[in-house]
Amino acid sequence: MVAQLPALIIIDDDPLITDTLHFLLGKDFDVYVAESRMQARSTLRQLETPPPLALVDLGLPPVPHKPDEGFKVIGELLAHAPTMKILVLSGQNEEANVKHALALGAVDFIPKPCDVERLRQLLQNALKLQDAELSETASADDDWGLLGNSLPMQTLRTQIAQFADAPFPVLIEGESGSGKELVASCLHRFSRRSQQPYLSLNCAAISPNLAESILFGHGKGSFTGAANAHSGYFEDAGEGTLFLDEVGELPLELQAKLLRVLENGEYQRIGETQTRRSRARIVAATNRDLREEVRAGNFRIDLYHRLSVFSVRVPPLRDLDQDRCLLLEHFNQFYARETGQTPFVLDSQAKERWLGYHFPGNVRELRNIIIRLVAKYSGQVVTDVQLASELDLMHSGLDQGTGNGADVPLITDENAMASQAHKHLQIQANVNLDQVLKSWERAYVDAAMKITHGNLSQAAKLLGINRTTLYSRIQLQQDYKGE
Repeated sequence: MVAQLPALIIIDDDPLITDTLHFLLGKDFDVYVAESRMQARSTLRQLETPPPLALVDLGLPPVPHKPDEGFKVIGELLAHAPTMKILVLSGQNEEANVKHALALGAVDFIPKPCDVERLRQLLQNALKLQDAELSETASADDDWGLLGNSLPMQTLRTQIAQFADAPFPVLIEGESGSGKELVASCLHRFSRRSQQPYLSLNCAAISPNLAESILFGHGKGSFTGAANAHSGYFEDAGEGTLFLDEVGELPLELQAKLLRVLENGEYQRIGETQTRRSRARIVAATNRDLREEVRAGNFRIDLYHRLSVFSVRVPPLRDLDQDRCLLLEHFNQFYARETGQTPFVLDSQAKERWLGYHFPGNVRELRNIIIRLVAKYSGQVVTDVQLASELDLMHSGLDQGTGNGADVPLITDENAMASQAHKHLQIQANVNLDQVLKSWERAYVDAAMKITHGNLSQAAKLLGINRTTLYSRIQLQQDYKGE
């Protein structure tokens, strides 16, 4: 029997690159190709299980000369499959882009053009790390697996112990990368249902057209292709636990059917009239604010109230104080052991920076930083400068909940700007003032061009400068990028 190759999805809009990589990497990986975020989403939803590996270009349509779409892809891939290992392969390798991609959850950044043998080795190493992490999770069955002694972590463990045996649903809220899946598994492991099935379904990973069948099952001949009857997740979970991750992604019409199951346990397979009963305990998770989704009309208020009988908030890493050092030590030892290397040590200044960093990508980002530090500085003392080169310092002070930069002060609010500058100088030594000012200018120019759909005259008017001045500044920015 031929061993199944690990799957790899390549997301790049350049057919020359995708065709070449498909040919060269096809001996080692089962390669899938997508040229846009929408195509990648469609491809993933058609696969029975998500690929463990992804190669992502930052410059994707509809705006291939900017990294925004690539950043969105990274977030969507990790929402689809939190354990996926993402490597960025891109020509947009400015330092800010590299650091932000890594903070979002990518494990590595490879500038184009790349050496294919090196790329192959990096992919294989990422696969080994994923296997090790999955083994680590499996071996934590008799333990909490939740490291930390801070008050938020103690509160979280107390809530899990209180809610584990209750028959009511639990809603787990928290930012991307904070560990909601681990909390869900703890709720099952420490309950009387622990010997019953534990099924996990990522609602962001399934096509809306197939979601009802996946959840509730279907009868034979109920739709084209339904050659046989098939049970759904509610049936397969039995009297165990069904974990619905990213529950905010469910379409409204399916939310009504989920509500019915929560209210009286009743559901029907597609194409059948027989009413079945579910005895599974429902645990749901989301990184969205469902209250906002309710106000926006995207989520049913009655379903929200049913799901949140018990609510658990997983704290972001920036709220865990000294736990960040505990996690550093744990993962430093773990990844050094798994890769056959020696742990590194942070010097005193680097440790101070570590404690002051905001970790916008939470524990996932922390793990990836440690993976890179182990690879680069095995057995060495890591300095403040070396650590700073791995951190996304420009983005870490922005809005942590949504990543949308809502906390960036208005240009007219001098007190807010002074506060932002103060925080920036505290976490980053040797700030390049010219670079900071150019970054602010570039951000406003980019925003104006986006708002006016590229109309130079309208953008100039929006910025209060004349068209010639705006054109000159855009040219200077391009020259600056090319230096």
